[in-house]
Amino acid sequence: MEDLSLHILDIVENSVAAKADKIEIRITEDKKKDLLSVEVIDNGLGMDKETLDKALDPFYTSKIVRRFGFGLSLLSEAAKAANGHFSIQSKKGEGTRIKADFQHSHIDRQPMGDIGQSILTLIIGNPEINFLFEHKRNDHTYCLDTRKIRTQLKGMPINSLAGIKIIRENLKKIQKSTMT
Repeated sequence: MEDLSLHILDIVENSVAAKADKIEIRITEDKKKDLLSVEVIDNGLGMDKETLDKALDPFYTSKIVRRFGFGLSLLSEAAKAANGHFSIQSKKGEGTRIKADFQHSHIDRQPMGDIGQSILTLIIGNPEINFLFEHKRNDHTYCLDTRKIRTQLKGMPINSLAGIKIIRENLKKIQKSTMT
């Protein structure tokens, strides 16, 4: 995968397949600590110990449509290549937490990519799921919470034209508030 936003798309696809109805996506950039952290937390089915032990094996997947599961192993390798760390925690029936840390300034760190478009795609494609997207950059924090957007829409679907407009406006605020 070329950038971190594509890794996030892949992880969230797994969360959706695991029947999550709440997914948190957290990005933290701290230039003072030279750290970039990407975290996805869901309340899906979770994994038992046996599945969790195999999660980073690229030749293991729980999906029936393909025989390989490169997503998590590629993210783990990307984190390690950028002097970082990867962790996955999961409990059957409770959900999964995936976190990848990177040395922000490392020459081999993958770029963020178009995270705004990725978040928009995830929300529009999964209108029944509650998403919380939080982006912290140094001293600035911005959140997008689909529950709040649904309240603004007063019963209209979140993937309606009005919903998409509100999401885009929020994502523009995120970009402005997290720029240095």
